[in-house]
Amino acid sequence: MDAVTVQHISKYYGKEKKPALTDVSFSVKPGELFGLIGPDGAGKTSMFRILTTVLLADKGTAIVNGFDVVKEYQEIRRTVGYMPGKFSLYQDLTVEENLNFFATLFGTSVAENYELIKDIYIQIEPFKNRMAGKLSGGMKQKLALSCALIHKPTVLFLDEPTTGVDPVSRKEFWEMLKRLKQQGICIVVSTPYMDEASLCDRIALIQTGQILSIDTPTNIIKAYPGKLYKVRSSNRYQLARDLADYPAVKSHYASGEYFYFTLTSENENERLVKEYLISRGHTDVEPEETVPTVEDCFINLLTK
Repeated sequence: MDAVTVQHISKYYGKEKKPALTDVSFSVKPGELFGLIGPDGAGKTSMFRILTTVLLADKGTAIVNGFDVVKEYQEIRRTVGYMPGKFSLYQDLTVEENLNFFATLFGTSVAENYELIKDIYIQIEPFKNRMAGKLSGGMKQKLALSCALIHKPTVLFLDEPTTGVDPVSRKEFWEMLKRLKQQGICIVVSTPYMDEASLCDRIALIQTGQILSIDTPTNIIKAYPGKLYKVRSSNRYQLARDLADYPAVKSHYASGEYFYFTLTSENENERLVKEYLISRGHTDVEPEETVPTVEDCFINLLTK
């Protein structure tokens, strides 16, 4: 039995019935680290709130741990952990007080499940008497994760847990998730950071409330159609215009210092593009084929 099953979920907001989710379906296996990947406004938080019984869907069904999110919401709340995107702990309670409070809510104690959170808690233990509101972003993140785990959930929902956190803390957080996965916990995490997609077992790419693709990061990259090229020039503005004007360029976009582009025909190649760009006055261009990333695949799916 899957740990999470979502079937044809739709959610609308406001009098205009603006869609936040449209006919979304996916499943998550027990012990899997599953990523819901997409930008702000893609529908990730709405989906998480439905799966954690905070929000009702307008259409469709969802099952978590074998329980229906509507009919058996109390059972779900007892068996899942939820870390919302916004820090939601009591900021005027200390680290230790927050942890004890959430343990008590679930009829357990910190001591009873300490081994589960030990690797995380030892990093914030030196600040156990500090008010939660006075913690750094990384420390708040670790405290929130400890509170979500203290009742030993079988499924853990993490809604954009690394947003606004420094790169070092992001790396540490994903290392903690790997260790939790080894303990058999099913983890469903959402993130707008495409580089984090490769850290998941499987991912669902989502945009404007619709699933674009579901597979392993490796298979999504393998499915990229055709070849992807990159090029840079000291005159970025002119390069953008020239790529747009070249008939054989199917699509192009900027990322970092490079422009990435695809071609309409296999008869076209980077050598012909270079000749064209040189004819337009570029003297420092060297187009080359590159390996697509999950972000490149996401952009390609958006342009279909």
